[in-house]
Amino acid sequence: MPLRKLFALTAIILCSALASGKKKAILPVDVLRARTVLVIVDPTAGVDVRDPNANRAARADVEKALDQWGRFTLVQEGLTADLVITIRKGNGKLIQPTIGGTPINGTPPVSGGTTTSPTQSTTRAGVRWGPGIPNDPSSAGTQPSTPGPQIEAGSAQDIFIVYRGSTDPNWSPLDAPSVWRYSGKDGLASPSVPAVEAFRKLIAESEKELASHP
Repeated sequence: MPLRKLFALTAIILCSALASGKKKAILPVDVLRARTVLVIVDPTAGVDVRDPNANRAARADVEKALDQWGRFTLVQEGLTADLVITIRKGNGKLIQPTIGGTPINGTPPVSGGTTTSPTQSTTRAGVRWGPGIPNDPSSAGTQPSTPGPQIEAGSAQDIFIVYRGSTDPNWSPLDAPSVWRYSGKDGLASPSVPAVEAFRKLIAESEKELASHP
C-alpha cells in the first residue's frame, strides 16, 4: 500500500476511534429533577434604543414556550426556583448603543413566591430574589442607578443560559458556573423559540442516556 494511502487510512481510523470514545453531553441529575424555573433578562443587558421592548418580549416568549412544554412551573420568586434562566436578545451587532440603569425585569417586585402562567395572564409583574436581598440578579444593580446612554458590547446572537437555583439569600446563582448555554440567531424568536426546543431535546437525551447506564 502506498505510504500516502496508509497515512490517510490511519487518520480515518484515529478519527473514528476518537468519535466513538467521545461521551454524549448530558445534564446532571439534580438539573433533570428540577421542576421550578425563573426566567429573567440578563441583568447586565441594556435597553436597545431601536427596540426597547426586545428583551422583555423575548422573556415572555421563552416563558410561554416553557409553559407549553409543561415540564416546569414558572415562578417569580428567585428563592423558590430550582433553575434560573437568563435571556438576552441579540440584534446582529457586537457593539450597540443602549440605555442602562433601567428595571429590565419589571416593577414592582413580587414577594411570597407567587407563581403565574403566561397562559393565564398576558401581563406579569416583576421578579425578585427575596425580601431585601442585596444580590437580586433580576434588578439592574450592576448598572447606573439612573437611566442613561451607554455603549454595550456583547454577543450578536440571542443568548439563553441555565443556572442552578439557590435558597441562600446572600448568594446569587449567576455568580456560579452555568449549567448550559445556548446562542444562535433568532434563538429566542416566537413561536418556535429554538433555545427552549434545544433545551428540551438535551433533557430528553440526558434522561435516555442515564436510563441506559443506571
